[in-house]
Amino acid sequence: MTMSDIEIARQAPIKPIQQVADTLGIPDAAINPYGKHKAKVDLDYLASLEDRPDGKLILVSAITPTPAGEGKTTTTVGLTDGLNRIGKQATACLREPSLGPCFGMKGGAAGGGYAQVIPMEDINLHFTGDFHAIGAAHNLLSALLDNHIHWDNKLDLDVRRLSWKRVVDMNDRALRDITCSLGGPGNGFPRQDGFDITVASEVMAIFCLAKDLEDLQQRLARIVIGYNRNKEPITADAILADGPMAVLLKDALAPNLVQTLEHNPAFIHGGPFANIAHGCNSVIATRAALKLSDYVVTEAGFGADLGAEKFFNIKCRSANLKPDAAVVVATVRALKMHGGVKLADLGTEDDGAVYRGCSNLIRHIENIKQFGVPVIVAINRFEADTLAEMAAVRDALKDLDVKVVVSNHWAEGGAGAENLAHDVVELIESTESQFQPLYSTELKLWDKAKTIATSLYGAEDIIADQKVRDKFAQLQAEGYGDLPVCIAKTQYSFSTDPALKGAPSGHVLPIREVRLSAGAGFVVIVCGNIMTMPGLPREPAANRIRINTAGDVEGLF
Repeated sequence: MTMSDIEIARQAPIKPIQQVADTLGIPDAAINPYGKHKAKVDLDYLASLEDRPDGKLILVSAITPTPAGEGKTTTTVGLTDGLNRIGKQATACLREPSLGPCFGMKGGAAGGGYAQVIPMEDINLHFTGDFHAIGAAHNLLSALLDNHIHWDNKLDLDVRRLSWKRVVDMNDRALRDITCSLGGPGNGFPRQDGFDITVASEVMAIFCLAKDLEDLQQRLARIVIGYNRNKEPITADAILADGPMAVLLKDALAPNLVQTLEHNPAFIHGGPFANIAHGCNSVIATRAALKLSDYVVTEAGFGADLGAEKFFNIKCRSANLKPDAAVVVATVRALKMHGGVKLADLGTEDDGAVYRGCSNLIRHIENIKQFGVPVIVAINRFEADTLAEMAAVRDALKDLDVKVVVSNHWAEGGAGAENLAHDVVELIESTESQFQPLYSTELKLWDKAKTIATSLYGAEDIIADQKVRDKFAQLQAEGYGDLPVCIAKTQYSFSTDPALKGAPSGHVLPIREVRLSAGAGFVVIVCGNIMTMPGLPREPAANRIRINTAGDVEGLF
């Protein structure tokens, strides 16, 4: 009988976190343990590494996700273990899971099979409290904003033009749009408000893009919380919020160190979603790993049209990173779905559907090539995959000059990813990365969004009503035109229609809303029906999660 992910994780031996730190040469004095098996690494120690050369940076991305599964985190962990098995010192850099999907759609996000990070239960639940700190800092700003309005409103903030919502790390559709401050004068001025999920918070984005504590507070200070009656932007520092917010975040900003099942180091820190935010772990964690390791394997959320695009255009631009290679993960099962096969029929061999579904994979490969980054394809193998189906992938990609590697890390751990590790190293050593962002900062905000839509999504154009177009013009006039854009759209299609699989072309990208994230340093472009506060499904994962009579968590993936 096949064990579940949580059973595999629970039975695995686990080393004290100091021993994992030793493999990176981190002294005991720089390790702040959170229990026996996880720790934060001291920021002052990391700052002392600045003069060290960087290791090689490998991005793991994927095809457009389907219910059949792709396995970016699993591949990131497996590749890290595989690299260490072939004698390369490698560290994984991952995002922290959000409680929203853990109790909603997915049930966990620490890898799977024999390619996991541990302690799995801790990572998927409260971990080291980073998300709680981020939520507290965000909501402190909300409280200070309403308090300022209550006590004389000296900045003349227009309650009709406040742009700062509240957040909670849970899928709760009832909080999307609310009325607050009811109950009389003592409770403030009644107004419309709403909640986003914590991973969509600008504070989360700032947390993940800040290079140190000083940069963190400067970014917090620049947050635009709304406009006064003269329609002038008001920032967080105007109500003296940046200082106390930084205080709440100072301990959380140190990156978290854990281990894989094979006891290799992994930094897990920060966790913005890629469908509604920029989808990458923290710059601090990535830079720390690059100074401490020869190879760093990191992931970006969802398909390459979202996660990889934002990793390249936002994170790498902001942190001056140069990725050396990219791995695009696909599964035969998911390619079948992109080729028109229904979820219930995936068990039947269909190499023709696999071939058709490769249109999605091909576009992702071509998209990454536009950034000048060498790319390789990893087929995350499932037991039911047939030789004919895997051959169909190679046949579909034969004209692209891209290597296709079958990786069996889910079933075999690092041993199953050795071939992938060898090929990734060979790619890095033989092909110099020519990385550059897709667009220049000088391009207008509207044109940046259009460039992404037409160059990466296969769209013919972008559209928006006059109110949205006016917002573009307003931000341009206020001096924010040099910022990159962060497109929030469905992860399930290149278009905004989640039912459109494969590689749709000729569609238009409807822009519903534009939000300024001045502290993070980007402009959010909300498209189609995407929600920055998701809802729970009809049967949420939470329904299956419980504590058994032995005191162990069950149902968490």
